Amino acid sequence: MGMRTECRHYESRTYGSGETVRKCRLDAAPEAPWRCPENCALYEKRRFDAGWQYGSLAPDRKVPAAPEVPDEQVASVLDQAEDIVNAIGSDVLAEFEARDRRAQLPAWRRGINSLGDRTKNKKKKPKKGK
Repeated sequence: MGMRTECRHYESRTYGSGETVRKCRLDAAPEAPWRCPENCALYEKRRFDAGWQYGSLAPDRKVPAAPEVPDEQVASVLDQAEDIVNAIGSDVLAEFEARDRRAQLPAWRRGINSLGDRTKNKKKKPKKGK
């Protein structure tokens, strides 16, 4: 079974580059974007579309069928993606923590003057005659 586009938790987004992301908002489809679980306990029929009329600017609701991929290959790709995210996760977290620590410093300590402009540490010019 492919992704259930009629499920309330199904989400699809197309970016400017043309790339489309299809996923379950509740992360209940471990093999997304290829397929939903056969008997998903969180499946709910989408109800808010009933009676709506779509104009010419509405996107086409038909999602192209995903190619058939063997279960082992799906699991392998998802494991590799998880390894990549886990490998950089601590570095990204450290960057955000450093940014938060800097934001908690007083403005003068961060090099920001009373006008909100960044100041540069300028060397004092030596006095003439000494």
